[in-house]
Amino acid sequence: MDTLTTGDTEKLADALRGELITPADPRYDRARQVWNGDIDRRPPLIARCADATDVAAAVTFAAGRGMPVAVRGGGHSVAGQGLCDDGVVVDLSPMRAVDVDPARRLAHVQGGALWQDVDPATQAHGLATTGGIVSETGVGGLTLGGGIGHLMRRCGLATDNLVEADLVTADGRLVTVDAERDPELLWGLRGGGGNFGTVVRFGLRLHEVDPTVLAGMLIYPLDDAPAVLARYRDLIADAPDALGTILNLRLCPAVAAIPERLHGTPVVAIIVCWSGDHEQGQAFLRPLREFGRPVLDTVAPMPYVVLQRMLDDTSRAGDHYYWRSVDFGPLTDEIIAIIVEHVARITSPLSAVPVYHLGGAIGRVPPEDTAFGSRHATHDINMFGHWVPDRDDRDRHVAWVRDFSEAMAPHAVGKYVNFLNDEGADGVREAYGRRWQRLVALKRRLDPENVFRYNFNIDPGTGDEQDEQDA
Repeated sequence: MDTLTTGDTEKLADALRGELITPADPRYDRARQVWNGDIDRRPPLIARCADATDVAAAVTFAAGRGMPVAVRGGGHSVAGQGLCDDGVVVDLSPMRAVDVDPARRLAHVQGGALWQDVDPATQAHGLATTGGIVSETGVGGLTLGGGIGHLMRRCGLATDNLVEADLVTADGRLVTVDAERDPELLWGLRGGGGNFGTVVRFGLRLHEVDPTVLAGMLIYPLDDAPAVLARYRDLIADAPDALGTILNLRLCPAVAAIPERLHGTPVVAIIVCWSGDHEQGQAFLRPLREFGRPVLDTVAPMPYVVLQRMLDDTSRAGDHYYWRSVDFGPLTDEIIAIIVEHVARITSPLSAVPVYHLGGAIGRVPPEDTAFGSRHATHDINMFGHWVPDRDDRDRHVAWVRDFSEAMAPHAVGKYVNFLNDEGADGVREAYGRRWQRLVALKRRLDPENVFRYNFNIDPGTGDEQDEQDA
């Protein structure tokens, strides 16, 4: 990396319509904050970009000086990929515009937009696409890495709905890709993360989704979890695509949606989203709602945009987080026992264990049609360590996550890229599996110097000898 001079910095500042923030700026500490407070990095330059031209200027500046680029969209990566210590942060947060074309069922979304920007805009037309379950999640990171959400079993992953994109490549070019213009790059963007450039505009396919869905929570005591999870497993075996569910095992959070009498008690919750006919949904869910001894049942018609914000209070910006994740098959009795055992050992009142039900439309996409790696999994489990550093000890929370992950490892059938944390190059390669060689070839074409390396990195220098061993 070349040494930065005052003249260099001034040159980049003059080229931007947006702002260039340096460590001398009083706004610097705030500008370098991301969602995960466990991440503490000090980038020499933060370019708050106003448009695609700004992005091109920042990327060209960095590449010309041998500096890497970290792209910040929503800043919601648990691994802190929107920050670096040695390069230029391309901050897209000022670029949040959403333009909906209801006739084409297409949303044009700028690279810094959050799902809280997208959902109200699309729902105004009775449309939606699969978005994150926390409204402050960035569209870019979620979409490029896969994108699980309440609608995924009906509408596919967020990445499955990416039909076109504008991006700035490592050499500063602004290119548009779709099924006709560089379809191989579109393939790579659909699951390959931020490896190939900075996406400044996403074209997302929309689906008819009534603004009111049948949604809410069923909450049971954790002591009932083995029986409840077995009953749940039997129900979802024949679930239609309209049903999206997330299990969540944890100490009950102190949020407004849950009565105070339950706060802090060990529970298993089933978060429900039925996006089809409500009467059919009520009938399908009845056997589960009438089973056992639920301590809370809030399932009722509610606006989809309200559902999309329902979990926001459990994912506070600035708290500290450490994750691991495993994709697995059916919810066997053995897996249920592992989950319940480790939830009983939970080390923080804020930590959680969401288990996402996959399948449906996700599994009907041919595996080679996108770079996303786990089409055949039934579930993804996220061991979600969450704590406040002033009150808790990091090491024991991290140890709980890692122990849990090791216990689940024998049952793994894949990994979800967006839930990787510190697994390193081997973890990234494992997540992509047999798609790795194709992704490396694309990376070598688009970014041979690995300018975009603050991501779940696909190293263009991966040796051909190793590639042949994996073939």
